[in-house]
Amino acid sequence: MRNRNREPQTLGEGTLDRMARILAARNIDQAAVAALPDEPEPLSRLDALSAGMPSRYRAAVADHPQVLAWAREVVEAAVAPSPGARRQVTTGPSLLMAGVVGAGKTHQAYGAVRQLVKSGVGVRWHATTAADLYAELRPRQGVDSERELAAISRCPLLIIDDLGAAKSSEWVEEVTYRLINRRYNHMLPSLITTNLAIKDLRAYLGDRVTSRLAQMTTRVEFEPVDRRRHRTAA
Repeated sequence: MRNRNREPQTLGEGTLDRMARILAARNIDQAAVAALPDEPEPLSRLDALSAGMPSRYRAAVADHPQVLAWAREVVEAAVAPSPGARRQVTTGPSLLMAGVVGAGKTHQAYGAVRQLVKSGVGVRWHATTAADLYAELRPRQGVDSERELAAISRCPLLIIDDLGAAKSSEWVEEVTYRLINRRYNHMLPSLITTNLAIKDLRAYLGDRVTSRLAQMTTRVEFEPVDRRRHRTAA
């Protein structure tokens, strides 16, 4: 059977007249219908990224000097997978953002991801709280926890929020070590927030994890001000 190339169909005057009468009967403005776009406007890369973020952080802006410096380094290290392709985040430095509850650490972390996209690079990323991470990786029926751990470990950019907030245990220390060690070995950029001081983090996670964090991250100290309460009081 041969495929025939058909000429594009056009609407005849009779069809257009019938459509006009139908619209008029329904009190629909023909000019307004004609002005409607054929297709919705495509989302920008930044809008598409923001749509996947928690509502509170969709407009987050990174303005901390050390966070912006980190973003520049990650952008400079981005690599194009093929000639002419957009550069992608692959390897780079990491940040350990420490400060009291409400100091703005999480806001800066999401703002940093948005800063990367605004800079024109592609980034595949994953964000989770430490408590949710352990819940996702805890062995349970029907879930391949090892596969989940491997996927998170290999993600080009990882946000771990509130490290040290979950209850400590040997299992938590071991899972955290395996995750951090893989990212340390492959030099994958991570944004980690914590409310704990270094000595408390060492007691919580052990020397193996804190030693790697000390080498792979730049520590960013936030002002000891709970901005959430400050805004509420204002």
